[in-house]
Amino acid sequence: MIHIITGSTLGGTEYVGDHLSDLLVEKGFETTIHNQPQLAEINNSGTWLIVTSTHGAGEYPDNIQPFIAQLQSTPPKMSDVKYAVIAIGDSSYDTFCAAGQHAYDLLEDIGSTPISDCFTIDILAHDVPEDAAEEWLLTHIDRF
Repeated sequence: MIHIITGSTLGGTEYVGDHLSDLLVEKGFETTIHNQPQLAEINNSGTWLIVTSTHGAGEYPDNIQPFIAQLQSTPPKMSDVKYAVIAIGDSSYDTFCAAGQHAYDLLEDIGSTPISDCFTIDILAHDVPEDAAEEWLLTHIDRF
């Protein structure tokens, strides 16, 4: 099972999550999308794919903040979780993709196994972040 966990302010990362889910299902994977992630509803096994933007001064979007806070305060046993993070941001900000990088570091710190480095998408270079995310996924799909 691949859990796609989105952090979104305006819905853009939800579109990316939906697109990646469609691609994974086409390739025979089972996915669940969590647009309002709750730690209690996500098994600490399988693969977690976090797709998040960065809001404000390097903060998480409101919808994912409680999930990240729970992971930080009472992390579950994560040794059975592989993960990847796709961070979407605007490189004109000095906090470019800070939330995604934090999520990546946090999951590694609590015992999950990374599939790849944190993948950043700069919206100034990619008008349609789904395209960059798809290219990344197809390069790494054998690790899922």
